[in-house]
Amino acid sequence: MKKIWFLLKVILALFLIFGGIQHFISPNNYIAFVPSFLPFTIALIYVSGLFEILFGLALFFKKLEIIGAWGVLILMLLFLPIHVWDVFSETPAIGSRNAALIRLPLQFLLVGIAWKVKNNVSEHKLTKP
Repeated sequence: MKKIWFLLKVILALFLIFGGIQHFISPNNYIAFVPSFLPFTIALIYVSGLFEILFGLALFFKKLEIIGAWGVLILMLLFLPIHVWDVFSETPAIGSRNAALIRLPLQFLLVGIAWKVKNNVSEHKLTKP
């Protein structure tokens, strides 16, 4: 079972790093996801992308993986309301209501995986001398 969670940790890390890089390559793709009441839209896109990259990378280093795991979980929880809002929006940022309906359960799945990876990393640290 540990191998499965290790593999999921690696996949989650790569997913975040790739996603974070996309924030810098195509920031305009993320503008619709930033709530209109928040200022500095492009800056928020870059900052969130940077945190995705940093937390994703942290998952690869034993001394930083707890910080990375907590960071990923917090990011997933911060992004969750955006995806919920997207389902109920007249013009979903993801493109269509169907896409938003598909993405929302995936976001909950990512939160669950991030939670489990965080717990797994924390337990691993507690059992090491």
